[in-house]
Amino acid sequence: MLYVDAWTAFGGSQFVDSPGTGRYHSYLCEEVVPWVDARYRTIADRDSRAIAGKSSGGFGAMITPMLRPDLFGALATHAGDNLYELAYLPEFGNAVRALREYDHDIMRWWDDFRSRTSFTKQSDTVLLLTLGVSACFSAREDGTVELPFDPVTGVLRPEQWQRWLDWDPVRMVEKHAEAVRSLRAVWIDAGTRDEWFLDLGAEAYRNEVAKAGLPDDRVHFELFDAGHGGIDYRYPLSLRWLAERLAR
Repeated sequence: MLYVDAWTAFGGSQFVDSPGTGRYHSYLCEEVVPWVDARYRTIADRDSRAIAGKSSGGFGAMITPMLRPDLFGALATHAGDNLYELAYLPEFGNAVRALREYDHDIMRWWDDFRSRTSFTKQSDTVLLLTLGVSACFSAREDGTVELPFDPVTGVLRPEQWQRWLDWDPVRMVEKHAEAVRSLRAVWIDAGTRDEWFLDLGAEAYRNEVAKAGLPDDRVHFELFDAGHGGIDYRYPLSLRWLAERLAR
């Protein structure tokens, strides 16, 4: 098992290629995978390789086998980011209110955030989430971050918001149905009190996977009593389940 460092200045990279953060999906697929196969005693085949993660990492685990079915034949997602109208949209109003202190300019907040002890203001978490995901999903080609909403009114910007929705795993499954059907094993779980409603996202993702034609016997779905944090104990459960289903 290998842990991939995909950290950025804004936090997580969402494991995507973006001009706002860098080519992290290419790094994962084109650099990390060959590096591991060259240095460890692996079976260098997609049917013997799985990807797993939690939260943003769970998002990366969902999208990567869809985009690179030649590399990954199984996945585990623990409370992975998806169903964005529930996971992200409710946070935008809080972000707009917080930006009033910074003349509605999130980069002014970013300068302030970097000048002091992190997370000493109540609004830091929601603004870092907003800036970080915007850098991943809706940055311009020159790297300039564009928010998916008007920072004064909160009104959605359709073009930028659509770029976020295009990365929603729930919506991606239909487009990548053939890759999904090819998977050997898919583990999906989340806490029933998840603060970002990722238990509902897990349900929606499971339904899309089933609609794509992946047989039920290749899917493990489970909801459990927890919030978003403190679920690390779930990782060994999915790891064992995946290991029993990979080709040897």
